[in-house]
Amino acid sequence: MGFLVSLAGILIISKKNLALALISGAIILGLFTLPLGVILDRIVYTITDSSIILLALAMGVIPIIGGTMKESGQIDSLVNNVRISRRYLLPFSAALMGLLPMPGGALLSAPILERGGEGVSNDLKATINNWFRHLFILVYPLSPALIVSAKISDLDVYVAIVYLLPGLLLASILGYIFFLSRVHGSLSYPGRFSWSDLAVPLIIILSAPALDFILKRTLSLGSLATLIGVTTGLSLSIILSRKKLDLGKIAVGMKPWNFSLIIIGMFIYLHIFQASEAGILIAALPLPPLTLSVTAGFLLGLTTGRVQLPASIILPVYLATADHITPFVFALIYIGIYFGYIISPVHPCLVVTCEYFRIPIKDMLVKLTLPTLIVFFTVLLISLIISY
Repeated sequence: MGFLVSLAGILIISKKNLALALISGAIILGLFTLPLGVILDRIVYTITDSSIILLALAMGVIPIIGGTMKESGQIDSLVNNVRISRRYLLPFSAALMGLLPMPGGALLSAPILERGGEGVSNDLKATINNWFRHLFILVYPLSPALIVSAKISDLDVYVAIVYLLPGLLLASILGYIFFLSRVHGSLSYPGRFSWSDLAVPLIIILSAPALDFILKRTLSLGSLATLIGVTTGLSLSIILSRKKLDLGKIAVGMKPWNFSLIIIGMFIYLHIFQASEAGILIAALPLPPLTLSVTAGFLLGLTTGRVQLPASIILPVYLATADHITPFVFALIYIGIYFGYIISPVHPCLVVTCEYFRIPIKDMLVKLTLPTLIVFFTVLLISLIISY
């Protein structure tokens, strides 16, 4: 009962603030299942764990990178110098903007698709924007959802990515068949091609994951490597900007503290969940644990329009039934959650994209449903096969 009430509280409060929702849900669950002293102990344990604090700080830096690149014109420079056909410019632009978790980020790529997709129907452009904006975040090593989910599962994020690649490949093929195959024509670019205008934003975007990977592999710095990587990316964006940036204004607009607090809230919920008996009771449901996790993860992604929130609930549920999560099992659960999130009608990017292109939400959902269900039922079938 405590778990169900905490989940209801999270779903209601998350409409206003996800971090507050997670912390409130954790306290509700704790009040149902644990002594007050244990609840306080789990909260203190979380906020004094240096790896979690470093991770929260790193997650706060990432949206500021997006803000500085937008204000400096580095994003525009990148797009204007990517000389590819219309069919591939549309998904590339959407995916590129998706690599930085910026509030309202779908609205940054939408104008690019509008300009580059002249002659393409608005509902198709909107669908491409939503599908491909999120597709490559599935395997992006600086994705906050992936980083935190891998940490909960005690997996190296780069190992997890290897196992997520088949899901990316399947979704890419489906995206081409259902969406990109209907895009035709070429595109003309204003001005001459500039290697420097192309290289600068690429260096900024790629420096963070490159440093993160190198420092984790060579010095085993963990969350500190992530913080160093994103701080370096932010520094490069500022140094290489051709105009003076108002960092205070950018920070206010990007609200990086929200990202940091979400990380803290997720781990408070995780630690209280693990201390309670909720996971044991849920694990006793008459379904194979993996099938239960994949199905419930997809439904939570669909109903919440989030990845971090379902992951912080579902992964501990699976861990209650097993000593550890293998990379293969992690990939099945994470893909299930992720594609529920992509098609969610309460997913902010989906809603703002529909608003920008002035189409009803149902028009995009109709286009997204079949490829999404193909991915989900593929994962579900695999989970059933290996569970029996």
